[in-house]
Amino acid sequence: MSIAENVDEIRDRIAAAARRAGRDPEEATLMAVSKTLAPEHIREAYQAGLRVFGENRVQEFSSKAGALANLKDAGWHMIGHLQTNKAAKAVELFTAVDSVDSLRLAEKLNSSAQQMGKRLVALIEINVGGEAAKSGMLPESLELDELLKAAPRLLQLEFRGLMTIPPLFEDPQRARPYFSKLRELRDQIAARKLARIDMDVLSMGMSHDFEVAIEEGSTCVRIGTAIFGERIRS
Repeated sequence: MSIAENVDEIRDRIAAAARRAGRDPEEATLMAVSKTLAPEHIREAYQAGLRVFGENRVQEFSSKAGALANLKDAGWHMIGHLQTNKAAKAVELFTAVDSVDSLRLAEKLNSSAQQMGKRLVALIEINVGGEAAKSGMLPESLELDELLKAAPRLLQLEFRGLMTIPPLFEDPQRARPYFSKLRELRDQIAARKLARIDMDVLSMGMSHDFEVAIEEGSTCVRIGTAIFGERIRS
């Protein structure tokens, strides 16, 4: 199947999952995870109607950003772990960083954005499974609370919600409790009515489990393999 056919099929599956949950399918954004892909494949996804793209490495995206610069209404999201020493370059390249996993990184992004006269959308990455090999803040951590309280002074960052990558299971239903946990955390944070913290985005769900994520409240699913096919891992 072509990229366009894959996109149509995924949109149909998103809509069906949303209806099962009594939700409006328009509430869920389809992000194309375009890491490792050449510009021509990204353009094909763009021509299929996609406008939100996720990359996980600053250096890799930097090498192809020029070839994609004329896709004027495309949004480029950093979804991989971001080292603080690459914060400035990330601010230059991306419209959003969906993987803010420390107060220190948030401060670096804010400082760089201020120097560039730019505002940056940010999601806080949560390690819902408490997995040592994954980045992200623990749901009940003091560091998460400190980041939330720091938002009023991080004026260049627009905190919009949460992102997570749950443990990988062969059966996607086993990821459901983790998606539910992130939704509950979002609701708890929203109820605190903290200054400059919006909680309208829940970025969760990938190619193998996005339908379950939609049923549990995801507003953005990050799809790579189901759009572009299997890729060589780097």
